Order: sequence, then C-alpha cells, then structure tokens
Amino acid sequence: LRVFLTPIFDTVTDAAELAPSQQAVVAEALAQWRLTPPHQPLPILQLLGADAASKQLIAAHIAAALGRQLFRLTAETLPQPTGDLETLARLWQRESLLLPLALYVDTQESDQATELQAPLNRFLSRAEGVILLGTRETLPRLQRASFSLDVANPTIAEQRDHWYAALSETHGCSAEEATRSAELLSSQFHLDAATVAQIVATVPAVKDSQSLHAPLWQACRAVTRPRLEALAHRIVTKADWDMLVLPTEQKTLLQQIAAQVSQRHQVYESWGFADRITRGLGISALFCGDSGTGKTLAAEVIANELQLDLYRVDLSQVVNKYIGVTEKNLCRLFDAADGGGVVLCFDEADALFGKRSEVKDSHDRYANIEINYLLQRMEAFRGLAILTTNMKSALDQAFLRRLRFIVNFSFPSATERENIWRGVFPKQTPVNGLDYERLGRLKVTGGNIHSIALNAAFLAAENGGKVTMPIVLNAARAEFRKLGKPINEADFVWNL
Repeated sequence: LRVFLTPIFDTVTDAAELAPSQQAVVAEALAQWRLTPPHQPLPILQLLGADAASKQLIAAHIAAALGRQLFRLTAETLPQPTGDLETLARLWQRESLLLPLALYVDTQESDQATELQAPLNRFLSRAEGVILLGTRETLPRLQRASFSLDVANPTIAEQRDHWYAALSETHGCSAEEATRSAELLSSQFHLDAATVAQIVATVPAVKDSQSLHAPLWQACRAVTRPRLEALAHRIVTKADWDMLVLPTEQKTLLQQIAAQVSQRHQVYESWGFADRITRGLGISALFCGDSGTGKTLAAEVIANELQLDLYRVDLSQVVNKYIGVTEKNLCRLFDAADGGGVVLCFDEADALFGKRSEVKDSHDRYANIEINYLLQRMEAFRGLAILTTNMKSALDQAFLRRLRFIVNFSFPSATERENIWRGVFPKQTPVNGLDYERLGRLKVTGGNIHSIALNAAFLAAENGGKVTMPIVLNAARAEFRKLGKPINEADFVWNL
C-alpha cells in the first residue's frame, strides 16, 4: 500500500500554522462531518482551488483534529485494471479500520482527464473512511456523498502579518522596516505562511536590515517562478527606460503602468479600494502598433523596472482544436502566474482575443465559449497582463472595455529614429564617423534599426575593422530588400 501512498507531514507540528481564513475552512469541514448520522460513511470532502500547497496544509490540520495521520494518493497512480483497483481499495479499507488514517486524493493536475475519471470514481465508491479530495473544481457525478469547500491563499492582510512576524523574529528587523518589507512583499507575491517562513529562514542575515529587502524579493521571484515551459517562454529582461525611444505621451503611459503595479498596496489596501472592487484588481494593458515599433521592448522595460519575470505566452501551445483543452491550458497559465512574480505578455494577442462571431455551428459556439472564459479569467487575474498586437481592430470590444491602458506605438519620426541610432550600438562596439542624422532619414522602425546595427557589426567584425557608414548603409540596403521596400541607391551611397 505504501507504494501508492506518501505521508503528508509526519505530525501536525511539522505543518505550518494556518491563517484565520484557512482555519475557518477546517472548522466548516469538521462541522459538516459532525452532521453525518451514526453508522453512515463520512461524505467525501472536496477541497477546491488552484493552491495545492494550501489544500494539503488544510487537509493535514483536518486530519490532526480528528486524531488521524494523513496520506496522499495521486489520481495518476491509480491502477487502470479493475482487479488491481479493487485490491487497492480493499487494502485501504483494511488499513483505515486498523489504524487512525485519513486519505488525501490529489487530482490537481488530472481533474479534467477523462481517462482517469472512471478509475477515480470506482476507487472512491469502494474506499471508506476519512477521504479528502484535492481538485481545482467540483467533480460531479461521484458515486458517494460529498460536499465542497473553497480554499484560497491567505488574504493579503494575513500574508502581511506572516511577513512581519517572520522578519521580526528571524532577522530582528525594526517595526518600521518589517512593516515596509511586509507591505511590499505581500502586495506583490501571494504566499502561504509555510513558504514565507521558509524564504525568511533561507535568506542570509545582514547587518543592515534595509539591505534585506532585495534578497527577499529575489527569493520570492524564485519561489513563485511558474513552471510554464510548455505554455510560455521566460524572457531575460535587460532593457531600461533609456533604451526605449518613444513620444512623451506614450512613455508617460508606460511609466504609469509600472507605478500602478508598485503602488497597488497603498491604493487597494490602505485606501480601501479592494473593499469596493470585487473583480479587476489586476492591471491589463494593450500595446498596439506596427511590427518593430517597440511593443515587446516596452514590456521588457516594465518587467525590468518592477524586478519581475516576463513570460511571453506561446499561443501555438495554448490554443488547441480539441474542445476544452484551450480553457484548461489557460487555467494552468493563469494559476501559475497568480503567484505574483511574473508579467504575462500575450504577443500577437489578436489570435486569442479575437472577436466573437455569430453562432452558425458547433465550432462557432465553442470558439465563443473560449473567448468568454478568457474574459472572465483576465478579470480574475491579479497581476499585470500585457497584450501586443498590430491589428487592434481585430480584438473583441469586450476586451478593450476591460483594459486599464491602451498604448499606441506609432511609426518613429526622423528625430526618434536618429535617437534610436545614437543608442543602438553598445559602448564596446568600435564605431567611426557615423552620421546619425543621415541614418535617421532611413524610414524604418526601431526593430529594423536593431537588425541593421547587428548585421553591420558582424560585417565589421568579418572585415576586422570598425563600424563605418559604408558598412551600415550596406546592411541597411540588405534590410530594405528583405522588407521589400523600394530602394533608391542614392540613399545608400556614402560620399565623404
């Protein structure tokens, strides 16, 4: 039997203390079970939500309150053959009668897998005793009585208290410094008490308590960094505001986005807006404009400014032709990002956020369901989501209404192109005699300028010399040919 089961905490003292909101879930579960008539099997408790760690912690405290040791069984390990499944159910039945045990069946990653529903249902219908089911959503049609309770992370106020207590006790921070760090960390990252205690314990002590915030922030980023390799790609952000050449109006809007993310705690919590707003606490922005005008670069700048990880969503892996799979992928995506340490970037967002169409067949119906689900999930997301597109007119109007910011990236003017050219070459690159005003007259976007500069650098390196105007103009001519732009040879001839 122990091949299938693993203990969750050897004793309840190994488990972290629950927040008051989570203690209420334990009390509700025990109260529901007390209502069960004598000599009848206890109904299954379904713990709902995306936070697997909090559900296991609550399950451990429920088992401890009943004087039982909790074991975990994952739905994926259930044997498929009926005979083996019956044997496992009988073994659990025997052990639960002889020993004070409770079972936590974890379906976190497989609650929508149809091939696992039949063996899971068969096992639950034959296994008695104290059984808790960890799932994202209520599993219907169970062949045994059940009831459901929602489980969430501790509230922001509870998380702030956890941070304050841990920093004061472990590192001896002053009340002022502990309060400051606790407010900043709890407003950005959504962590339970056990994770907070672990992070504070692993961060080395420093003489100056003010220097403690930076390593704590980085540790939180590492802990909340989602495992989204199949659905999104993490971009290492290096860009800063100096690298972003935009008109004053657009740059001001981008700075307002970053400021709203960093000031969420004061507005939502201290000033009470969270008590009046039931949804839409996250920040969503649309960057629209032609390709190469700086949309993705702006997302990098904001993520770097906020010291958060930037994840570019791979729509080819998210969107699936099979019914329900796209919603499941989106659920995994947002659940992983809800930890708070990331900025989500939906590149070419018109492919996913397109307009809903008139329902003519089942394909249209399910396509509209996907968009409706995405609308709801975007509103529930508490982080920063950035959408980029060069086809703003293709987006559904319902998305545009829910966006906090819309930033239009226009084709750069001659002055802006000149400024981009002045900063495109790193300081280590040997350049000689570049006429930036002349280069600014080339009508290309910032993305094209970066391509030209990189190709020119390789040409200069191959020739063993410096980056000069003839080399840059030669690279620019090749870029114009690649883009299919008309070429006036006079524009690419350099006469000293």
